[in-house]
Formats: sequence, structure tokens, C-alpha cells
Amino acid sequence: MQTNFNIAQLANPDIEHAEKILRSCVHCGFCLATCPTYQIKGDERDSPRGRIYIIKDVLENNKKPDKTAVRHIDRCLSCLSCMTTCPSGVDYMHLVDHARYRIEESSFRIWHDRLLRKLLSYVLVRPQLMRLALHLGKYPIHIFSLMPGKFGAIGRLGKIKIPNQSKFSKPQTFLPKGKRIARVALLAGCVQQVVGPQINESAVRLLTKMGCEVTVIDGFGCCGALPQHMGKREEASSLARRNLIALSIEEKKNGNFDSFIVTTSGCGTTLKDYEKVLASEPDLNRDSRRFASLVADISEFIHKYDTTIPEPISKNIRVAYHPACSLQHGQKVVEAPKELLKKAGYKVLNIPDSHICCGSAGTYNLLQPEIATELQIQKAVNINSIKPDIVATGNLGCILQINQSVEVPVLHIVELLDWASGGPKPEILN
Repeated sequence: MQTNFNIAQLANPDIEHAEKILRSCVHCGFCLATCPTYQIKGDERDSPRGRIYIIKDVLENNKKPDKTAVRHIDRCLSCLSCMTTCPSGVDYMHLVDHARYRIEESSFRIWHDRLLRKLLSYVLVRPQLMRLALHLGKYPIHIFSLMPGKFGAIGRLGKIKIPNQSKFSKPQTFLPKGKRIARVALLAGCVQQVVGPQINESAVRLLTKMGCEVTVIDGFGCCGALPQHMGKREEASSLARRNLIALSIEEKKNGNFDSFIVTTSGCGTTLKDYEKVLASEPDLNRDSRRFASLVADISEFIHKYDTTIPEPISKNIRVAYHPACSLQHGQKVVEAPKELLKKAGYKVLNIPDSHICCGSAGTYNLLQPEIATELQIQKAVNINSIKPDIVATGNLGCILQINQSVEVPVLHIVELLDWASGGPKPEILN
């Protein structure tokens, strides 16, 4: 793609980076075939290629994004399916980030949209506050859950079961069972430790059984993915900076980690991208690059060590594996989860159109509920068509989204691996 930035514009590192990405696009349109929003809306402005033209126009002409630009960029899920499809290697993920930064910094949003985004970016990254908000949300749920649009989507959060707080989310170290093969850190998460603490409980049991010493790092909090996807660059980089400081303090006390394990793939994609998240802070460049190299999805890590399951579960259990977009497109981890489930004795089923997003996408299902619901329904139809006993995935957001529209249990893959290796049967299966 030809660009027309002037020398003064290219002196800005953000514009220079965006210009290189724009030039790599060859207008082929392959991305249209795999873009969920284009499939639903049929408007090229709701496709990666269309958004690239919008972003080019805004950046080249140094324009304030208008309502049309904001609407179509906001509709992007950041599922990154387009990057898997693109034959030219267009780095769409970082280009749309630039657009979101520009929107957040310069555009006008309706007051209630601004307020909602501020609340989400503040509450969701603070587990105790989120727990309180979900408890309080149970009272007006019957009113808000019946409302259309964003208010209804937020109201339905009150239906989420809130488990008791888990000791596994607190900063501490879990010793390995037998000889130590690795020292790893485990992300406690923010939303996950409130509504899905059993996931990390399963992860700790599985990892220590493998021979890993597992540490939940004191002071390591939200990865920054949620504010990052809402264009809140300073909030995201602040969280990333705080996390690297917490990691440094822990490693100075007790030695370096061999890996940093993540059980929420949406977080993993951002953590592996810390070098870009902190690009404006060159003093942290070496630390962010090293940290990103340590990050591994739990399925990726276990598969690397080729762990065998001592007593596989009966092969009569049919498991539909839903590959989260952040895992299959963002991190290119595709076969490892399925191979692990097969080794554990499950009969793994492939979901039709599994490359298409379920509509969760972080806060997308709250900010764009109409499109998210259409994608949710499509995903449910495809899952139901193969008649599984269980749905397994590697991302909490997908679990919550899919669970609303299918009748079979939806679990994290690590819960099934833990069960197969002698851990407790997941409560949802009882």
C-alpha cells in the first residue's frame, strides 16, 4: 500500500511503525473471508482491509477520528484471524492498537460510553473491587438484564456464580512433588481469580505433579490487556511496568524463573507482547524482551515437557475443543491443547468454523453486545452440531461467553488434564 507521510510525521515513532505496517498490505482481501464482523455486517469498513484504509486516512491527514472511523474500529474484535489468513504478514494487531490510542486521546465519545469504559478499565483490573461489584450487581439484575444493548449485557454479569476466594491466588510458592524440573511463575489473573479460581487450582496441582516449583508473585497484577484493547495506553504500560518490577524483586530474592505460565490466553497474548506495550520506555526494553520470552500458555508449557497422564480418563467422553482466538491466532498455539486432551484419554472433536471468534474478546461482549451475541449464537450452533459431552478451551472469557448458549459444561483444558491425572472431578461435572 502506498503511503504519503511527510518527514515530520515519520519522526514520530508511532507513525513510523504504523507506516511500515500499512506498506505491507497488498489489498488482496483474503482477510475479508475470515473476519467475523465483516461476515455479520457485510460492510468492508467492518473488515481489516476497510479499517486499514480508515486508519491510513486518519494518520496521514493527522485527523481527529470521526464518528464513522470510531464506530468501525470499535467493532473490531482483535481476534487476529486476519493475521493468520494474511499472506503478506500485515501486523494488524499493532496497527489497530495505534488507531485505538488515537481515538482514546483525541476523539469525542458520548458521556455514558466514556463512563462505561472508565468503569470497566478500573473495576475489572482490581479483583476485590470486581468481587464487590458482582455481589452488588445481583440485586438490580432482574431490571438491567432485561434491558437491550450494553446495559443488558452488564446486567447479565450478575448471573455469574461467584466462588469463594481461593488461597491459590495469593502470593506464595508451591513445592514440586518429587524432583524439581523447573521453577515457574503463575499468573493469578484479575477477573479469573474472582470467577474462575478453580482453573489456577488445577494448574498448580498439575504443575507441581510434573515437578515444577510454582510461584504466584507478590505484586504482579493485571497484565494490562483490558485497558490496552480500549486504547488506554498509559494504563496498560503502567500495569506492565509494575509487573516487571514485581518480577525483578522476586527473582532477586529467590532466583530466576524458567517460565512464566498463563492459564488465560487473552492475557498471554499481551504478556508476550510486553516489548511493544513498553516500547515508549527504552530503559525497560531488555527486561520486557526477556520477560516476553519466558511467557508460555500452560498447554504450550506442558506439551513442551511431553508430560504423560498416568491414568487416562475413559475415551467415551466427547470433548469439543474451542481454540480461543488469542491462542490460535495471537500466539499460534494450535495443536498442543488437542494433543494433550487426546493423551489424557478424551475423544477430541473439532468444532466447525473453529477459527471464528465466539464474541467474548475481553470487554467486547459488553461494549458491542449485538455483534457479540450473534457470534455467540453461531458458535453454539456449531458446537451443538457435533454433540459433545463437554466443551474445553483455554480462555476464561470464552468459557463465560459460550456457557451462556450451550447446555453442556464448558471448562478450561487444564481442569480436564488435572482430573485425568488424578485431580478432583470438576465441580461443574458433578
